Amino acid sequence: MNTFDLIVVGAGIVGAACADLAAAQGLRVAIVEPGPIGGGATAAAMGHLVAMDDDPAELALSRYSQQLWEAYADLPEAELSRCGTLWIARDEREYAGIAAKIARLAQAGVAAEAIDAKTLYELESELAPGLAGGMLVAGEAVVYPPRVAAWLVERAMSRGATFFAGRRVQRLVADGAMLDDGSSLSGPVLVATGCAVPELLPVLPMRARKGHLVITERHRGFVRHQLLELGYADSTHGDAPISVAFNVQPRPTGQVLIGSSREFDPSRETSMPTVRRMLSRAFEFLPRLRDLQGLRIWTGLRPTTPDGRPYLGAVPGLRDVWVAAGHEGLGVTMAFGSAALLVDQLLGRRPAIDPAPYLPARGHA
Repeated sequence: MNTFDLIVVGAGIVGAACADLAAAQGLRVAIVEPGPIGGGATAAAMGHLVAMDDDPAELALSRYSQQLWEAYADLPEAELSRCGTLWIARDEREYAGIAAKIARLAQAGVAAEAIDAKTLYELESELAPGLAGGMLVAGEAVVYPPRVAAWLVERAMSRGATFFAGRRVQRLVADGAMLDDGSSLSGPVLVATGCAVPELLPVLPMRARKGHLVITERHRGFVRHQLLELGYADSTHGDAPISVAFNVQPRPTGQVLIGSSREFDPSRETSMPTVRRMLSRAFEFLPRLRDLQGLRIWTGLRPTTPDGRPYLGAVPGLRDVWVAAGHEGLGVTMAFGSAALLVDQLLGRRPAIDPAPYLPARGHA
């Protein structure tokens, strides 16, 4: 009874998507999760479904996964809001780079348009004066990922998956995994534990990159789009110990979610100096944010690989061990695409996009 076709370790949104898809393919699936479903990085995320064009592999997986997300657009648990993404150009230099971004996105099938300063303020009247314009990606959306993860686990169970709630995989063994209660499960193992991947797979480099978020009181209509500065990718891909970037999201509740920060710190403690830097950056773009009351601050840990791309595939040097982790800040966006790539490889099928950029062997010392 403890033999499975796939043992999924971790029930964040990536692990949940993998388990659900594997169960849909008729595999006998086990899901092992010591804490709440989607209680780690998934719960701390902004839930922005965004195509990032800075790296071709990142864009390919983001776009592929965005298309798969469309099947869940009407799922009540997703709480999907198609607010669109508005990238802000502070000056003419940043505005001049928009054409190249639009071209890269268009090659991946993402529709985007440049907007001048006049249109920018028509779309978002609270923005600080003097901005040069921006780029609108109207079709993008935000979701509430923890509820989606819980729904996926429930659906996987309805498809025959077994959920080992409150159990932790203590270690990998020759033919499966040993749990913290001394029991063992037999079968191929998929590690989808985010920042905790090195506990089971020390061969794969991974660092935790902490982020802070602040949510405000309700103020409907304050902003209408997900707003990001065009320099956001510099924060995402940079190696600075601490970085901040303007990233603000309108929640369906009428609240405003404020980000974002990045620091290589594995603790979950709030750093008020970092929060002050993050808020100061947001106030530069939205001065009247100062008038809203902040209700809560929280942190999350992004799993970050050395090259910024996730690990999706077989772990080198280990038999029947797979990994799906290391998405940094794009785990929600990439969840369904990652699951499809992983399950296709597991079943020996040709994936819809080239899996080579995400194979774990690239990070093997």
